[in-house]
Amino acid sequence: MRKVNEIFYSLQGEGFYSGTAAIFVRFSGCNLHCEFCDTDHQNGTLLSKEEILGKISKFESKHLIFTGGEPTLSVDYDFVQFFKDAGYYIQIETNGTNPVPENIDWVTCSPKERCILTSADELKVVYTGQDLNSYNNFSAKHKYLQPCSMKNTSEVIEIIKHHPQWKLSVQLHKLIGIE
Repeated sequence: MRKVNEIFYSLQGEGFYSGTAAIFVRFSGCNLHCEFCDTDHQNGTLLSKEEILGKISKFESKHLIFTGGEPTLSVDYDFVQFFKDAGYYIQIETNGTNPVPENIDWVTCSPKERCILTSADELKVVYTGQDLNSYNNFSAKHKYLQPCSMKNTSEVIEIIKHHPQWKLSVQLHKLIGIE
């Protein structure tokens, strides 16, 4: 049983898959306390993987995103494989403080503090003024810098102009008014 905050079908609003139809399974619980977090960790329903599959199978997309909170507190290899065996492409959005199951198809790491991951498919940094040099040794195919709650977009654009190895990620879902 996993404590699930919500399950919804929408478009991915951030990073490499921005604009892609996807099913989101948002788990409750996190090992960090970020001031800009958009998850209510007090709420949630305990669901089995079979119950989760029953809820997501009504959606047309097979792109499944585990997010949170911190999804690595709720998923493991067997849990992920259950959904892969059902035909889903699995993406995880993690803060990088825990290992990620090896059978995840796409890893998005959005580090906040004490990240143990050193590589991912994409690195998405919510920019709050941190030194970008601290990510020089992080291996990622794609590196995104994202304004914090869209409040410092102009600053992030200027930083990317001086650090062109980064790309801009905006919260598309907030811009167009979807979940």
